Amino acid sequence: MKSVLLIGAGQFGTHIAKRMGELRCEIMVVDTEEERINAILPFVTSAQIGDSTNADFMRSLGIPDYDVCFVTISDSFQDSLETTALLKELGARKVIARAQNDVQEKFLRRNGADETVYPEKHTAIRLAVKEASDSILDVLQLDHDLNIYEVRVPREWCNRTIADLDIRKKHNLNIIAVRTSDQLVVPMPNMLLNSEDAILVLGSMKDIQKVF
Repeated sequence: MKSVLLIGAGQFGTHIAKRMGELRCEIMVVDTEEERINAILPFVTSAQIGDSTNADFMRSLGIPDYDVCFVTISDSFQDSLETTALLKELGARKVIARAQNDVQEKFLRRNGADETVYPEKHTAIRLAVKEASDSILDVLQLDHDLNIYEVRVPREWCNRTIADLDIRKKHNLNIIAVRTSDQLVVPMPNMLLNSEDAILVLGSMKDIQKVF
């Protein structure tokens, strides 16, 4: 069970709180607005109204005790930047900060963020890749080039085994899972693929485009 400090109880922060609460994390939320604090209370362990740029207030929270600190302030980048720097100054183990553009991402990194999250950019990339091809059903971006793609099984692959296809050698791609009847299964070499299946493939966009 991880202990989490979440600073900023807007929509993005609330989604994080709800999911991490379901995963049984202990969550402390800080926000300047009482209304947002009241709205998020049912999903978290505790919450406080306070100014995350105030060193004395932040010190009172025991920053080094948290496994991870999220900075999800959306209405003031200056506050987000100051909060990120202050968290690291007070001994935060890990700081993940939300960025709203590329410039913010760079400044947050320079001021102590261990990771940055840019939801709009990631969503845009995912939608663009997905809608650019009828074969690609979804994509999970891992880094600049290597991603996991969920794709329809090509007609010429139907009723053939994964071992027979040998796509790792032929196409530089790896089948890591098969979705059949809305269930994900770990593929075995002798597994037959059919037209109703979808496969999760690890590879680069360049190699994916060649095949699909």
